Amino acid sequence: MNVAEAVGRALTAAGIGQVFGVVGSGNFHVTNAMVAAGSRFVAARHEGGAATMADAYARVSGTVAALSVHQGPGLTNALTGIAEAAKSRTPLLVLAAEATEPHSNFRIDQDALARAVGAVPTRITSAGEAVAQAVEAAGLAVRERRTVLLNLPLSGQTLDVPDAARTAVVPPPARVPVEPVAADVTALARLLEGARRPVFVAGRGARSAGARDALEALADHCGALLATSAVARGLFHGNPWSLDVSGGFSAPLAAEIVASADVVVGWGCALNMWTTRHGALIGADTAVVQVDDDPSALGAHRALRLGVTGDVELTARRVLETGGGRREGLRTVDLAEALAARVRLRDVPYEDTSGGGRIDPRTLTIALDDLLPTERVIGVDSGNFMGYPIMYLSVPDENGLCFTQAFQSVGLGLATAIGAALARPDRLPVAALGDGGALMGAAEFDTVRRLGLPMVVVVYNDDAYGAEVHHFGPDGHPLDTVEFPATDLAALARGHGFEAVTVRTRTDLRAVGEWLAGPRAAPLLIDAKVVRDRGAWWLEEAFRGH
Repeated sequence: MNVAEAVGRALTAAGIGQVFGVVGSGNFHVTNAMVAAGSRFVAARHEGGAATMADAYARVSGTVAALSVHQGPGLTNALTGIAEAAKSRTPLLVLAAEATEPHSNFRIDQDALARAVGAVPTRITSAGEAVAQAVEAAGLAVRERRTVLLNLPLSGQTLDVPDAARTAVVPPPARVPVEPVAADVTALARLLEGARRPVFVAGRGARSAGARDALEALADHCGALLATSAVARGLFHGNPWSLDVSGGFSAPLAAEIVASADVVVGWGCALNMWTTRHGALIGADTAVVQVDDDPSALGAHRALRLGVTGDVELTARRVLETGGGRREGLRTVDLAEALAARVRLRDVPYEDTSGGGRIDPRTLTIALDDLLPTERVIGVDSGNFMGYPIMYLSVPDENGLCFTQAFQSVGLGLATAIGAALARPDRLPVAALGDGGALMGAAEFDTVRRLGLPMVVVVYNDDAYGAEVHHFGPDGHPLDTVEFPATDLAALARGHGFEAVTVRTRTDLRAVGEWLAGPRAAPLLIDAKVVRDRGAWWLEEAFRGH
């Protein structure tokens, strides 16, 4: 057995059951070895799409996925998706063939590329160590929650692996939850005992059923209200004391309540500029606490009254175990009624600006929220439009929205939805894109159709890079570089085998209802011609972060 085959089989035995990629000569054999050993391989049409599919699959499934790419350009094509995964601390293994001949046109410094985007480079260095090094790379992704690049030098892939080196492989152990220090638990319990208006904000590190249950139990005890960052939206779905998302996407009532809190606890949440509206949601006298199992994350974005190193679920349960009297906090009858009526943005009155052959994105998204099944998984691209599907489409839990926006790249939304759909085949996949992102990722329309995914692709089409139009336009800057002629995206989708409908009014959505009624034999693209008279409500704040 040669190195390529031994590495592929070892990685499958180590628990990597899903691989995405584009196969070339350098990664052909290792990819086939993984398939032969039982892993599922999904061929994307571009390495950038493959990287994002793998990232999204890992996030939603809670397992390590792999990305397989050719040496040199295969890796460079995937870099944006790898950067997104690395910034999000997604456990992901990138298998990249590596040219080692000095004069090869494929030769680049692949280690430097990995480090540049925040991934961890590793390498197969010998036939005798190949299996152990491959398994260690997979283990590193799990233990450290990192995106790991495993370089497979071409010069070594055909070498024979000694029989003694082909040892039995088992999946690496799961990451060990970090137990908080008792003194920190006591300090947090005391802060919460004295709090009159506590608010919990849960982030990526709280995205699990166990963490949700622990946080809800502690919040019930101390009277805290519950919010999430955008990436953890849905974690407290159905809880009557949920504020939904904290930050730029918040409903006015939620923002008002978070800003009035006397104690804000970020649970596995960075409390960055997006979640706090550049600090505007944190009062001058508010005690800010952050709980995270990575000590380097504590206080990275703002000063803290208390930083606690610990697993979210364990820390919440330890604080609850300290006892103390049950407190009402902000949980009054009047507030419960207000939350039921006004915490969802779709319930906030607005002026419908539909007309002239274009539909208001709020009207569009509320109608889709009513039409689409509640069991859904949504992948969202970046752009002026993005707040509408994120906040106006409800999600059933923390796995209902896959938010690949740590790098804020346009063009990842369709691939995000594909990866999430494969991780949750029991749910209707929904891709929400702008026209710019849809055209950037259009190669993966073929992947959706080829996989037979019953996906709904919603394109908020304003024939422009809307964020730039609305940011620079009011100052009189020329917009020729960011506005485009009308594009018939419905026709493009039909060419890929989709069903498609162009939506200019709410009445046009009848075709969506007909598709949902079945048989859903082909995916559906909705080319929604949205109004372009103003920027989204969150846009001004978003540009302050650039």
